[in-house]
Amino acid sequence: MSDDVVTIAAYAGSLRKSSFNRGLIRAAVELAPPNIKVVPFEIDDLPLFNDDLDDENNPLPSVKRIRDAIRSADALLIASPEYNWSIPAVTKNVLDWASREEGVLEFKPTAIMGASTGGFGTVRMQIALRTIAGYTDQWFLNEPQIHVAKARDKFDVDGRLTDEATSKQIVELLVALAAFARRLKSAPA
Repeated sequence: MSDDVVTIAAYAGSLRKSSFNRGLIRAAVELAPPNIKVVPFEIDDLPLFNDDLDDENNPLPSVKRIRDAIRSADALLIASPEYNWSIPAVTKNVLDWASREEGVLEFKPTAIMGASTGGFGTVRMQIALRTIAGYTDQWFLNEPQIHVAKARDKFDVDGRLTDEATSKQIVELLVALAAFARRLKSAPA
């Protein structure tokens, strides 16, 4: 954490350009308080995880880019939809690639948020995503939780967040994640 600014790497677990979850990441960038910097990274060119492609001496450029983005940040923020009551493949794919290199996800403070057009707002996806921490050793922030239900009513046609209550929740999540990252960084080893 340079000069007490917490850097949060962030990605949307959706490949759709105007997805509501990309809108959540965009809102996080725009709403971040001055001592928090949200740095989004794209996952569009990341291939499906294949151990045959994972060459530590010559990593794929897209794999190196996401690993470097996560490793260099103080925390990680994931905004993901829910597909078939669980984690979308592209959301998990990032964690599959990142987890194969030591020091990328271990003990990384991580927060989740998600938007869906249904009434549950990604509750099941977020529960399923937290179970991955048993392997990756990520430290997931428990509260606050952001489950944006009926997302069509909360974003404009360009995918920009228009809902004040959700905007306030995002700020609260960023502040809590930054405090969590600071606490973990200062904790004795």
